[in-house]
Amino acid sequence: MDNVKTKKNKKKKLYIRVFFLLFLFFIIGIGFYLNSYLKKISANSNKNHINLVETKKGEPVNILVMGVDVGTLGDLSKDNSQRTDTIILLNYDPKTKAINIISIPRDTLIYMNGKKRKINEAHAFGVVSGPGNGVRYLTAEVEELLDINVNYYGKVNYSGFIELINAIGGVDMKINNTMKYDDASQNLHIDFKKGETVHLNGQKAMEFFRWRKNNTFDPKNDGDIGRIKNQQLFIGKVLEKIKSPSIITKLAGIMQVIPKYAETNMTPYEILKYGFIFKDTNSSNIKMSMLHGTSKYIDKISYFVYEKKKNLELNKILHPVGIATKLDKHVTLDKNNLNLQVLNCTPQTGLASNYSAAIGKNGYAKVETGNGVHLLKSKIITYEVDGKYDSIIKTEFGINNIEKVSEKKGTFDIIIMLGEDYKVK
Repeated sequence: MDNVKTKKNKKKKLYIRVFFLLFLFFIIGIGFYLNSYLKKISANSNKNHINLVETKKGEPVNILVMGVDVGTLGDLSKDNSQRTDTIILLNYDPKTKAINIISIPRDTLIYMNGKKRKINEAHAFGVVSGPGNGVRYLTAEVEELLDINVNYYGKVNYSGFIELINAIGGVDMKINNTMKYDDASQNLHIDFKKGETVHLNGQKAMEFFRWRKNNTFDPKNDGDIGRIKNQQLFIGKVLEKIKSPSIITKLAGIMQVIPKYAETNMTPYEILKYGFIFKDTNSSNIKMSMLHGTSKYIDKISYFVYEKKKNLELNKILHPVGIATKLDKHVTLDKNNLNLQVLNCTPQTGLASNYSAAIGKNGYAKVETGNGVHLLKSKIITYEVDGKYDSIIKTEFGINNIEKVSEKKGTFDIIIMLGEDYKVK
């Protein structure tokens, strides 16, 4: 009898061991599966797009999300000159656990090379200047506009948007405006009736997301601002879908779609980390907003003019107390001991020496000059310089585009590269 019990116990233990071993292999397999797909997304990124600005523990994180249009029809190259139809800044504050989804109107006025431009053109101009520069140009413009550092970016095109919405099973949306728009040149045909509830699959979702106006004039239509309101309603529905338990059954399909169409500078670990943060954040702690400003016609072109005074609450979110900004008068640079190099990256002669003389009058004693590779947009490279000084550096040197290098390779602490956009003061 004891032998029979002993044999049964041994078999039971064996089954338990086999079960846990199989479970362990399953978990490892899932891990490898996720990691392989997430690596593909990161691999799509050109690492020169933007340089990660590391945040200290507890500091807010900014993720720039961009949706690009089709660019030149028939051009399937990765760097096809595309504009950004959708620009969204995701701001996450680990202290308050709050997520702010901030839409940036695509018609927002910026200045590139001294000329008025819409912010949705920055990506296209960057692509034209060289492979992989689209993200870098747009990121720099958003950083300059809002006086922030962008830590991560994610980019997807229309094809990826359609496939992704299909992968999550689409969403049901109540239509608040009659939407009737046809554009044969873009193969874009939008037809929704006010008051109806429609199940938006990928194609229908793309049409809903892109709508700005009807072919026939409607005085109630408010163009890009109305479009952003629709987009935020749609994003809310997508978040509901992602948070539902049913999303688990769709993960495999989602993971197959994203690497084909999306790119990011996040590591696989960071993608999972922030993915779970967004999924687990209570809906009451997620706020959607839009930049405030004024729509104006300037030189017969319609622009959205961002006004800082109208965005005081937003600025409190983006610049919480304790994080260095341009307004911090308690953060100072050790001007006497900083080794600076100023490079003239334009055909204009004497630019570096004139600039060097100007900052020398402000107390910067150790400055060398030289010539660099041609640049359209000026930038500053800092080596082992604490991120708390970034806003002060931008103010002191009059350049908002900062590239941070964590390891010092030469004798210089800061290299200032003057591009064609730099205006002599």
